[in-house]
Amino acid sequence: MFQSKQQLQAQTNVVSMEDSSASMQVDQNETLVHARDGMQNGGTELVIYNSKRLQDDLHTIGLKIKQHEDNIRLLKTHRYKLDDSILDLQVILGKYHSSSAPEVDNEDHSNHHSEEETTERILQHENTAAAVLSQMKMHYGTQASLLQVTQDVLGIVASLGKVEDENLSRLLSEYLGMDTMLAIVCKTLEGVKALETYDKEGLIIKSSGLHGLGTSIGRAIDGRFLVICLENLRPFAGEFVADDPQRRLDLWKPKLPSGESPPGFLGHAVNMINVDSANLFCVTATGHGLRETLFYNLFSRLQVYKTRADMLLALPLISDGAISLDGGVIRSPGVFSLGSRLDIDVIFPKFSGMSEKTDKYAETEKQIQELKRKKETLQDDLRREQSLLNQAKDTFERKKQEFVKFLAESSTFASQRQVQAARDRSTPR
Repeated sequence: MFQSKQQLQAQTNVVSMEDSSASMQVDQNETLVHARDGMQNGGTELVIYNSKRLQDDLHTIGLKIKQHEDNIRLLKTHRYKLDDSILDLQVILGKYHSSSAPEVDNEDHSNHHSEEETTERILQHENTAAAVLSQMKMHYGTQASLLQVTQDVLGIVASLGKVEDENLSRLLSEYLGMDTMLAIVCKTLEGVKALETYDKEGLIIKSSGLHGLGTSIGRAIDGRFLVICLENLRPFAGEFVADDPQRRLDLWKPKLPSGESPPGFLGHAVNMINVDSANLFCVTATGHGLRETLFYNLFSRLQVYKTRADMLLALPLISDGAISLDGGVIRSPGVFSLGSRLDIDVIFPKFSGMSEKTDKYAETEKQIQELKRKKETLQDDLRREQSLLNQAKDTFERKKQEFVKFLAESSTFASQRQVQAARDRSTPR
């Protein structure tokens, strides 16, 4: 309805502009002739009338210019909203692929990077806390969660999210680093305390906590390991993307001065992680899920672009770092990671639940196509309004020149009459 009204209004404006343009050409000649005749015959009132007439014409055209400018702003606002909606839906479908993204290799990876593959990769890091925890879960299954030391443990970072695209998974894993990918995630501070105990001198008691479990299965833990406590993280305080079953965060999208998203911008990393339904809601006592706690704190507002070139062009709009599908990494404003890509063997498993949401996938694809059609219609309306605006500005410029010329001639005639009047007064009778 809005678009049909817009088109009707645009057509009406075209007719009115053409009529007014034609009439103004006639008015211009008539006005100047009447002005000259009026001043030559002493018709001051006629001069004033013609001056007011020109000013009214300028005012009318100025109002039309403002109307077209307002329409263009409104149409652009609608277009930007459509762009954001299309981008959100494309993130939901996992459309991150880029022709410039390098191929991993020529091996068959069809069975790789499942949850089992990720667990196997973790176990290869034998003397880590992550390996001990994964070994316990493999051997004891759900009973492992009944142990006091592990009952508050949610899992390993690498096992708590999935990614649609393998290339993106590798990039996100490299960005976080191996220590973070192998970090243990606990719900509460009490769970963190249960993992490690100390004697009076502050030394670790190797026979208790996770160290004791490691010893019991022949996997002594060496060195430090990271533990993330969800209840101590500051959760994302904003809104979620509407009608999104994955509860993606409604983050501010970078915008150019024109209001458009920078070229190649694909979305935010935190929204490109798929979280199991069990961890989407109420993981913490305060009712927050993993996306707005764990993954928001790990990635914050990390932006994802198609290429390094796109990422570098958007530098002024990057506040919390960025990555590109061809391997570019910006850690934070002014901090770049250069050199060859690191080969991180523990990466997020690939999300393979597409068969379970085929209907939803098709519906989302349909929504994207519908939004793109609406955007094309808006683009047509924008071009039409811009054309009308240009016509109005041209007419305004001609009318302004006419008015300036009229004022100049009026001033000249007035000066001449003043000189003539002065001569008449000085001439003796």
